[in-house]
Amino acid sequence: MRKLRIRSAVEQVAEHLREALAAGVWHDEMPGVLALAGELRVNHKTVEAALSLLEREGLLQSQGARRARRIAEGTAGASTRSLRIGILMYDESDLRSDFFLDIRHLLQEARHVSFVARRMLLDIGMDTRKLAAVVERQPADAWLAFAASREVLEWFSAAGIPVFSMFGRFRRLQVAGGAPDKTRAYEAAVRLLVEQGHRKIVMLARTEHRQPVPSLSVKAFLDAMEAEGIETGEYHCPSWENTREGFHRCLQSLFHRTAPTALIVQEGILFGAVQQFLAARGIQVPRDLSLVCTDPDPTFVWRIPTVAHIRWNNTPLVRRVAQWADRIALGKDDRRQLLIRAEFVPGGTIGRVRTPSPASAGIRARG
Repeated sequence: MRKLRIRSAVEQVAEHLREALAAGVWHDEMPGVLALAGELRVNHKTVEAALSLLEREGLLQSQGARRARRIAEGTAGASTRSLRIGILMYDESDLRSDFFLDIRHLLQEARHVSFVARRMLLDIGMDTRKLAAVVERQPADAWLAFAASREVLEWFSAAGIPVFSMFGRFRRLQVAGGAPDKTRAYEAAVRLLVEQGHRKIVMLARTEHRQPVPSLSVKAFLDAMEAEGIETGEYHCPSWENTREGFHRCLQSLFHRTAPTALIVQEGILFGAVQQFLAARGIQVPRDLSLVCTDPDPTFVWRIPTVAHIRWNNTPLVRRVAQWADRIALGKDDRRQLLIRAEFVPGGTIGRVRTPSPASAGIRARG
């Protein structure tokens, strides 16, 4: 067996810069150390060491202290099929996901150069004017957007910039995209909750899933509720400001008078916040409240009780992104959308409704 060799951070940055040079991302001179460090989100000393390594390889030439390095003749543009792909993350938590790392790895294997935009979609509030500034400051051949709003994707489409929407509101738009289809999973989750006696079932979804109209996931939840004879309204999918404080105000409001007996929570990061909120108030799961997460999370395997959630196979989505990048590099117009069937995984966070619910009774008394 070949000995495993773990590359240092300097070697990884050097390899990334090597590929960018081959793709012709820069011409004549390299950007400064601080600019590269900001774009790659690594320490400036690591970038300096990587640039020095490329100097020793003859790819770059020093022009003296505090001056940008010159790109050696014949280095840039060695690969004509490589794209420079900008990645718009929804928030910082996406950077740690295996899914995101798999996508970058596959793009790298296909000799495409990717970078993460300095500002996240949550940072700019999905504002298309701020988005235009981000794209102008960090030009790319194509963009990969995570959980983008309809307005963001419409902006890319109108600007004629190739974009692949990973999750987000891409359906019924002329852009490439991929996401799990959770319709049947929501039906199964709601059915099980109703069988356990639940009627006060609430979904917690971010703003872009509720406005300007419900996303397909939210609509699938509401349709599943109606199919079980539950008339839905604002209570079942409440509005909240898309901030940490706004989310907690929503939770406090929900549990102030008519406490739900079940919560369906979008995203693992929100699910964790809900669990912390409940623990601080002595609300036990599943005795007092049932919980379902609409996404998988690697931490679930360590949870007791097991977490009821929705899961799907990410591999086809990762491969679809790489295929899209290759087709765009060949000058083809690729707007195909891929939906992966998701499944509901029952878990120990679902239980029967207690009558009356200790959690709701205690909170109503305080109200």
